Amino acid sequence: MSDATSWLERVRQWFARDTSMAPPPPPTSAVDRASSALRDLLQDPLIPAVLRTELADDFNRIEALLDKLARDELHVAVFGRVSVGKSALANALLGHAAFETGVLHGTTTKANQQRWTEAGGSGLHLIDTPGINELDGESRERLAFEVAEISDLVIFVVDGDMTQSERDALAILAKTERPIVLALNKSDRYTSEETERLLRRLREHTVGCVHADNVIACAAQPADRRVIDVDAHGREHERCEARPAEVAELRARLLAVCEREGKTLSALNASLFAGRLSDQVARRLAETRREIADRLIGHYCLAKGIAVALNPIPVADLLAAAALDAALVMHLGKVYGLPLTRREAGQLIATICAQLAALMGAIWGVHLVASALKGASAGLSTVMTAGAQGALAWYATQLVGRAAERYLVAGKSWGEQGPKRVVQDIVASLDRDSILREAREEILARLRKPS
Repeated sequence: MSDATSWLERVRQWFARDTSMAPPPPPTSAVDRASSALRDLLQDPLIPAVLRTELADDFNRIEALLDKLARDELHVAVFGRVSVGKSALANALLGHAAFETGVLHGTTTKANQQRWTEAGGSGLHLIDTPGINELDGESRERLAFEVAEISDLVIFVVDGDMTQSERDALAILAKTERPIVLALNKSDRYTSEETERLLRRLREHTVGCVHADNVIACAAQPADRRVIDVDAHGREHERCEARPAEVAELRARLLAVCEREGKTLSALNASLFAGRLSDQVARRLAETRREIADRLIGHYCLAKGIAVALNPIPVADLLAAAALDAALVMHLGKVYGLPLTRREAGQLIATICAQLAALMGAIWGVHLVASALKGASAGLSTVMTAGAQGALAWYATQLVGRAAERYLVAGKSWGEQGPKRVVQDIVASLDRDSILREAREEILARLRKPS
């Protein structure tokens, strides 16, 4: 079972335990379900405050998405290389100059948003983004992809046959699972035959990323038309006449997609984001728990090693060690949100130790001999044997702690392989000689410190 799956299962179990909470009525639409998923994630009591702080930007985005769903908005992001005419195309769709355009390389330096029109009962907003190949590249490219993740539809703008960098960027955008419309801008530079050939090539390049019907030619700022006027005296005068933008087909296609799929697109976007953030929270929660477990096991290793080394009474030190193992396992249960009773902890340790005894009987024999030697010498051999015996106790705690951790991570289960294979894998993964050497040095250093 993955970390994300087990975490979500524990969330469901947590809510199931509280019988005083009446189940909420089932959501009635995709938008309702998406909103419910976002609110559940936003209000989840199992997410620690430190993790909320770390992921503050993502939780703020949840708030923004909830507002967006409540206002029934659709966001359309305009993507493309520098100077392919993204801003000009956005302006042509809007019908007025809302986005800055210019001849300078990369006029747009940050994402800008403008309300466009309505389709399917939703308010459409256009988002102009920086060029994905800006010279100071990575931060702006990252911004562009982040905007795509909170957009419901993407217009990918090109002005000719696609470059490899454009094809790579399109493939990345396709992974965000957003519908993509490919706009061949500046088509006025080509003849009709050239335009048709380009559209065919673009459809070939984008198979699997863009539906063939969504590859459309347009011209946001067609070149001025040269007009010859003849005056009353028969003299010819040349002038330039501005041509209107040629975006009617693109606009119709975008509006058709939004009319047909608008609410579904918005809900899908929100649901995908909620799913990704849930997985991210689960991963970070698992990482945090592993970090805490590592520190916890280390503390118990040291405590057990010192306790065993200092105890002069034969076998009694082993009983103290068992008590520390039980405390460790119960503490790990709390860390992983799966509390163990003393009985459960005892059964778990018995299972682990049974497998360890079968694998490493010789080590435990040395441990018992060292304990007996320590008592027989009335404590005179403590310095000689304490380090070795304490190191063995340290190592045993590592094994018990790691095995218990694996059991808890799997949701109180040994999985299909069973405890024998799990314990074998853990023993094989740990460098015994290195651990024993380091443990002995640490324990002896502590014993030699003046009290």
